[in-house]
Amino acid sequence: MSDEILPVPRAALHQQVVQRLRQMLVENRIVPGAKLNERELSAVLNVSRTPLREAIKMLAAEGLVELLPNRGAVAVALSDDDVLNTFEVIAGLEALSGELAAQRITSAELAEIKAMHYEMLASYTRRDLPAYYRLNAAIHSAINAAAKNPTLTAVYKQVNARLQALRFRSNQDGDKWRAAVAEHEQMIEALSTRNAAAMRSLLLTHMNNKRDAVIKQLRMASQTAPDSAPVSSKA
Repeated sequence: MSDEILPVPRAALHQQVVQRLRQMLVENRIVPGAKLNERELSAVLNVSRTPLREAIKMLAAEGLVELLPNRGAVAVALSDDDVLNTFEVIAGLEALSGELAAQRITSAELAEIKAMHYEMLASYTRRDLPAYYRLNAAIHSAINAAAKNPTLTAVYKQVNARLQALRFRSNQDGDKWRAAVAEHEQMIEALSTRNAAAMRSLLLTHMNNKRDAVIKQLRMASQTAPDSAPVSSKA
């Protein structure tokens, strides 16, 4: 009997497309302000336009894509004021997450965060920024989850979605990246000792440093993003 080839369920395919397209946006392989070329993206992702359009709508709801009349979908480009205002909110949410997590985290949750932290350090040693960022984002999400406040988590996810690409870019400066790693080391120590006040302070500082790095990059940009840009299929 020959093996039966089962099609990928539509829901699973949709999630795969969302994940891959999100990664391309976050890792700046689709630059801010660039139009999302459906024909090119369909070829790169090897999918039809139907799941691609569904994915674009979902990412628009997350704040990574903007749907414009007569222009289609473009990668969101935040102004300086947008960045400052959003980082102001996310800093408060991260600080509260850290404070509550230090009070409520379980031993199993702490062990998982430590394991991701060590993997993240290995990625930093290799200077593998995409892998580092994925682990970094997972650690911040795990800290938020350890706070055990569903309302806080819902708001955090909504606000954080707008900043994913900028948080990724904040580590492209070598000195800033090194400092961010040191701050994460301090967070692990504060979580391990259940020091809520230290976690709150550390995460405020951590996010404010990211904000400053992002603003510096935006202000140093010497040219406007093109209307459209080629995309890469590389991970």
